[in-house]
Amino acid sequence: MLVVCVFAIGMVGGCGSPTVDPGHTPASSHATSTPSATGSAKPTPVAASSPLPPDPTLAPYLARLPHFGPPPTPQPVTLPTGPKAPMYHRLPVNQPVAFLTMDDGQTQLSDAIPLMRAAHIPFTMFLIAPVAARNPGFFRGMEAAGGVIEDHTITHPEMKGKSYQFQHREVCDARTSLEHTFGKTMTFFRPPYGDYDTTTLRAVHDCGLRAAFDWSETVNNGVVYYQTSTHRIQPGDIILMHFRPAFLADVTAALTAIHNSGLTPALLENYVSFQP
Repeated sequence: MLVVCVFAIGMVGGCGSPTVDPGHTPASSHATSTPSATGSAKPTPVAASSPLPPDPTLAPYLARLPHFGPPPTPQPVTLPTGPKAPMYHRLPVNQPVAFLTMDDGQTQLSDAIPLMRAAHIPFTMFLIAPVAARNPGFFRGMEAAGGVIEDHTITHPEMKGKSYQFQHREVCDARTSLEHTFGKTMTFFRPPYGDYDTTTLRAVHDCGLRAAFDWSETVNNGVVYYQTSTHRIQPGDIILMHFRPAFLADVTAALTAIHNSGLTPALLENYVSFQP
């Protein structure tokens, strides 16, 4: 049975790393991280896995998917202008919507595409460019199921504290690669591990991307982890999950939490306005 977990402030981030303040500090580590002795996440080499065989338990997940009506007509948030891209941990919207996002891309379950088709909801995929390029057909299938592809670097490094040249290369090269692979324009960025600084946001801006995003809640192994004192998805919240073996359980748990909060999944890209 899937459980939606109710935790206190400072609970588990994207990969189980402790969080203190997801609005200002790295909130989690991703699937390609290895905790150090102090609990911080360090990047490890990225490799794409082969698509896994169909999961015989797909049917129960399909049966548990909640049903949503269409999201309301978007009232987009206007992005600020300046030399740095804005960073959002949630969008300041007044409409009853939340945003499901998926990171990295290494685990490509055969049943992920039919699950998302059945869910009938929009979502955003922040992909490591070389991982996506090794199996573009899978991610095109996810696009057709309602997904939009965005930038998540070339090598999935910790960005904070690195030189402008390093960060610029990670962001710009990933954008170029993803646009070449999928023929779509990238507009958003997510820093690996939620780790960024003002140099990151300047590089994101200079690479032509419009905004960067962290998250409000995380999902792992079918459990939703709340990172604020309000143990409920709030309007504008951004939910982080990954392409992992527990993908089916994570999608189902995230959508159940959104539904139980009286919200509707909406597309992040539709709720941001690029007009000054």
